[in-house]
Amino acid sequence: MINEYVKKLAKVLCHYSLNIKKGEIVKIEGKYNSLPLIIAFYEEVLENNSSPFVKIIIEDTMEIFYKKAKEFQLKFIFPTEWLELKKVNSWLTIWTDFNKKYLTNVPSERIALFRKARKNYYARLLSKIAKKEIKWCGTAYPDIANAMDAEMSLSEYEDFIFKACFLDKKEPIKEWEKLSKWQEKLIKYLSKKEKIKVVGNNVDLELAVKGRKWINCDGKENFPDGEIFTSPIEDSVNGFIKFSFPCVYGGKEVDGVELHFKEGKVVKAKAQKNEDYLLALLQTDEGARRVGEFSFGTNYNIQKFVKNTLFDEKIGGTIHLALGSSLFETGGKNKSSIHWDMVCDLRKEGEIFADNELIFKNGKFLID
Repeated sequence: MINEYVKKLAKVLCHYSLNIKKGEIVKIEGKYNSLPLIIAFYEEVLENNSSPFVKIIIEDTMEIFYKKAKEFQLKFIFPTEWLELKKVNSWLTIWTDFNKKYLTNVPSERIALFRKARKNYYARLLSKIAKKEIKWCGTAYPDIANAMDAEMSLSEYEDFIFKACFLDKKEPIKEWEKLSKWQEKLIKYLSKKEKIKVVGNNVDLELAVKGRKWINCDGKENFPDGEIFTSPIEDSVNGFIKFSFPCVYGGKEVDGVELHFKEGKVVKAKAQKNEDYLLALLQTDEGARRVGEFSFGTNYNIQKFVKNTLFDEKIGGTIHLALGSSLFETGGKNKSSIHWDMVCDLRKEGEIFADNELIFKNGKFLID
């Protein structure tokens, strides 16, 4: 691990993504294999005259808990967790893995019971984040498990992440500010449009966005970032789309997904691999067959699919749809217990029109 990049990442997360102010209480959580970033960020927060504390997540104890805890223990929420929601100002979550399959043999109903018991806690956390009462950011750190998924060596995966975060630039914060301003210009333009049409060899899709809000994803909650998204009018999606990359949900890959829409609803679906899983998820609830999100990927430092949604949905020159729940800050109304991002590559061939004006071709925007 190149220490210079880790320190750069810590600075960007502290002073740009979370914009931590003097005197804040800052929570840092991650697994042992993210320790270099935990330490660098901890030091940066201290130097910022704020008060950090660390929570280490251990896969082994989580496995033991899910397998051996009694029902009352699965439902128990420590009082300190509620206290954190009242006191924490900024919260950094670092995503890494040791073994992505470590909960494979845990009965799903036990995990479901744990999550159900924490429904009010999670709702409260999300509400505070939405209201900016807690500043939260989730970021990735290089690890062997995810490098293997990406079919890279660890050093290659390190380079991939650091480049995606603009850490190869002299002043990465300025690069993120530049991206934010560019995306805001795109949003200003798109906010005046009513209909979007996407055409290409693997897509012929129309959707309406009138009155919906476009969101600028510029590295404040996800890092790295780089997308602008909205939620289409629920009954407006018509046509078909075939997704370029495997669609991963719940750790399972569905390859060659093709969806056909009529009046906003999936009326036909097929896949080359794990089609049964796709069809089962479409039956989850009424909202699972509708589109909750339409998005442009705008991070052109990400060009490779790595089976990690944090990166894949941001690939510059792609679009993605999400089946299921709308992102309600957009004004979307679709409700579902799933939100499944699926990426379509338009870099080699594809056009997008906004109110019949060509705005995007072969992975590039044609508007300033």
